[in-house]
Amino acid sequence: MRIPARLTGPGARRTGRVAAVLAVALVGGTIGLLLGGRVETAAGPTDVALSLRPSWTGGTTVQIPPLGALHLDTHLGPFALRAQVTELRLASARKLLDDPGAVDDLTDTIADQLRHGMIVLLLRGAGLALVFGFLAGLLVFRSWRRALLGTAAPVAGLAAVALVAWLTFNPRALAEPRYTGLLANAPQVVGDTQNIVDRFSRYRAQLARLVGNVSRLYAAASSLPTYEPDPSTIRVLHVSDIHLNPAAWNVIRSVSTQFQVNMILDTGDLMDHGTAAENKFANDIKTLKVPYVYIRGNHDSKSTQKAVERQKNAVVLDDATRTVGGLKIYGVGDPRFTPDKSTKDDTFPAARLRSLGDGLAARLAASGTRPDLVMTHDPTEGEAFSGLTPLILAGHVHARSTKLLPTGTRLFVQGSTGGAGLRSLDHAQPTPIELSVLYFDRATHRLQGWDDLRLGGLGLTSAQIERHLEPDPKRKVAPAPAPQSPSPDPSSPTPATTRPSTGG
Repeated sequence: MRIPARLTGPGARRTGRVAAVLAVALVGGTIGLLLGGRVETAAGPTDVALSLRPSWTGGTTVQIPPLGALHLDTHLGPFALRAQVTELRLASARKLLDDPGAVDDLTDTIADQLRHGMIVLLLRGAGLALVFGFLAGLLVFRSWRRALLGTAAPVAGLAAVALVAWLTFNPRALAEPRYTGLLANAPQVVGDTQNIVDRFSRYRAQLARLVGNVSRLYAAASSLPTYEPDPSTIRVLHVSDIHLNPAAWNVIRSVSTQFQVNMILDTGDLMDHGTAAENKFANDIKTLKVPYVYIRGNHDSKSTQKAVERQKNAVVLDDATRTVGGLKIYGVGDPRFTPDKSTKDDTFPAARLRSLGDGLAARLAASGTRPDLVMTHDPTEGEAFSGLTPLILAGHVHARSTKLLPTGTRLFVQGSTGGAGLRSLDHAQPTPIELSVLYFDRATHRLQGWDDLRLGGLGLTSAQIERHLEPDPKRKVAPAPAPQSPSPDPSSPTPATTRPSTGG
């Protein structure tokens, strides 16, 4: 086969040489950027090492050894920014602890220090990218002219990286961190949602607050400082599907203490088979020291419900509304009792479960009650209350998810706080332990944000915590309008003359 001349002629060879020069320079420039993109700068009482790392997803990571790390989705790749606290100056940290107001005084100083560090980082990285791009071209092609031509590739690459970072910059990233590290340290590092909601656009203040939190953690080596949440926030711990796992009580107790929650909401399946022998498992509820609001799941029997009712701090809801900790809560137990495959209830398909939910929702609407949140076990039944409340909590499916329904109601489905119990052994990977801390405004009773906790790995000593903010806490919530019957078509036959159907 004859190759076209345009692919083998002088022009094609010239294009190939230019492409080769640019490719070599681009590789050299990338190496220079990674080598030069490192700098250490002061940030208040700490020294912080800033560096650029190759990444498909970009973002920013703040390493706080040995406590853990904060991950921020600030921008997309191909480079991620890493900031690691390398040293704490104890004298400066002690001054910060003695004068809490000094955290705000550090705002301008820290912002200027980090800004200077970032400028030095970018200038060094860009400078070495050009130098290494030039040297790579000179080394490979042994031509000054080609080496100078090759510097166009690093320049174009740097411009493209800067453009991508600028176009994909996420201003909410600082308000929605993901924390991985020791569970006990999580509240002190991520802070309180209400504070972040009020101040998330004030980036300099947030940087000062972060450094202040790190300083407090380092200085308190033997005992962690007391977490002081915003008094205007109601903090609620949402758990579900514990499935008789005793380890869940340790997790719930730890999280409720560290985050100083005001109450715990359990959306069912506390037990595995609902037998009388399992009832003593509910005795741990009274050790939690805060109100424990519970609804029955499909693995919980009426005997289970009575065992929970006997706990002095328990509030059991079964088609009832109670005000707990300032929140008006409606809850209903699951109508099924199907603890295993041998007792599977085929009389409850999804359509019937939704129909029962529709009936309960209609009765709730007729009563004139508008709860701040609704608790159901199965999200299928829960969706029937859409439009009657800003928030519906559910469980059952052992996988956490959330979505906004068309009526403005948020459906929040929790994972399994018990790791699905013994059922997790049936899977190649154990089911993670999941629970969430929800933050409500004390005045409006509307959800402001939440922290999703996911435990796994080596025992219960590590955790991933992801912060989410409610995009529009004051959004309107109203039932969807009922579908209207179409106007009769004058050309269609009247009911009197319509012939009946003869379907089978």
